[in-house]
Amino acid sequence: MSAHALGAADALPRLDAFDAIIDARSEGEFAEDHLPGALNWPSLNDEQRIRVGTLYKQVSPFEAQKSGAALVARNIANHIEREVLDKPKSWQPLIYCWRGGKRSNALAMVLGQIGFRVHVLEGGYKAFRSTMLQDLPKQVARLRFRVVCGPTGSGKTRLLRALDTSGAQVLDLEGLASHRSSVLGMIPGQPQPTQKRFETLLWDALRRFEPSRPVFIEAESKKVGNLAVPQSLMGAMRESPCLLMRLSDDERVRLLLEDYAFYARDIEFFCHRLDALTMLRSKSVVEGWKSQARTGRIEAVVRDLLRLHYDPGYAESTRRHFSGFADAQVLEAPNRSMKAFQELAFMLRDCGA
Repeated sequence: MSAHALGAADALPRLDAFDAIIDARSEGEFAEDHLPGALNWPSLNDEQRIRVGTLYKQVSPFEAQKSGAALVARNIANHIEREVLDKPKSWQPLIYCWRGGKRSNALAMVLGQIGFRVHVLEGGYKAFRSTMLQDLPKQVARLRFRVVCGPTGSGKTRLLRALDTSGAQVLDLEGLASHRSSVLGMIPGQPQPTQKRFETLLWDALRRFEPSRPVFIEAESKKVGNLAVPQSLMGAMRESPCLLMRLSDDERVRLLLEDYAFYARDIEFFCHRLDALTMLRSKSVVEGWKSQARTGRIEAVVRDLLRLHYDPGYAESTRRHFSGFADAQVLEAPNRSMKAFQELAFMLRDCGA
């Protein structure tokens, strides 16, 4: 059975219909980005690609083709033995590589000869990315957003989690970006995805939302850590109705100490991150904070960070960038407990906000 070529524009709306999406590129290419839900079955792994490429340049294309063919055949055999032997004849995969060339077609040919109905993505990942980037603004445009605003530590992320648990539609940009969006927002042990990966994750989340219900999203700047929020989404957020989270200063401090507990466990790491504020707050102020942290007074440092760094100008800046902030619905949490945020989430869900 021959493979069926499928254009990217036709494939994107049908991604969830395939029994498997198989990426025939190397593990390094796959890690940079891949189609939603894709499995990595490299026709050539990273080391093998380098070896064949070197042979191509230093010896001849013919010798490289022979060596590469042997490696590809061996890898495909391993994939079949590992993944395919238990699959029914009705199993239908979508296969792709970088540009829909030899790597995906080699795997598709073998699976087709077995008797599976195989689809190959025309133009490969490159075509998917181009089509996805064109589709992303369309996905944004069909949705309506409610933007959760509030100063640092007011519980915006907790509210989003409570909304998600309650069944509301939530787009968690910080979760997708693996970053809490401030200068101290990096998460130990969780490197940020590539920009390409972030955009694919974002598109995949957007396409699954129902336009009949609002999508709750946290107010963000143009970048979350090192990752840029697509302009179409940024524009939609800035024109959407806002919610304003409020929490007492004492509760904000305690919430931050809970959510950033890893800094209290590794004071030197915390001090290293504080160095990033030297240009903004002066070396003497930052050195004072580091001294307090090293003597166990981290709560005092957090209070100072809120008072001197995070809070000044927050409302004015948000009002300037988000048109709905001036008329924001105020949400007052009595404390930082998840129960308090769950009650707010149920209230928002029940009133259709």
